[in-house]
Amino acid sequence: MDFRARANHALYLAKILLAAWRSDLEQQRIPSTTLAQAYAPGAREHLITAYGWFLLTVSQASVPPAGPPRCCDELPPLPAGKVLPGEINEFRQLEASGWLGDMLRTRDIDTPVVRRPDNLAVVAGDAPGPEQMEGWLGAMSSLFDRMGDSLDEC
Repeated sequence: MDFRARANHALYLAKILLAAWRSDLEQQRIPSTTLAQAYAPGAREHLITAYGWFLLTVSQASVPPAGPPRCCDELPPLPAGKVLPGEINEFRQLEASGWLGDMLRTRDIDTPVVRRPDNLAVVAGDAPGPEQMEGWLGAMSSLFDRMGDSLDEC
């Protein structure tokens, strides 16, 4: 499977988790904070993995031993004579001050914030909900489509 296919597969896995999260929220059998703790880490990790595979696609780099990068700074060095594609600069800007940076910097969702005495679950605090993650997924899909089209032209 090539890097782009792996990125698309990770996006697909994130969509599955987000759909299941929504379904469980609608059933109202489990508190929303508990659902956030169950679904958010996995959905976010799939989004970050998709981003890493797409970074490798755009940069035409090889896979580092640790797996796909989680940000531009983790990209492997390019071979001599290769120039860093302009798309990577756009990614760097989004990592620094955009939705992508928000996704990458989101506080660890697994970290307990507050526990109510009548419930073993903890409050998820300002953890992103399914709406925010669906926004990230949509923005990432649009970006991948736009940049993928320009890669196809090369």
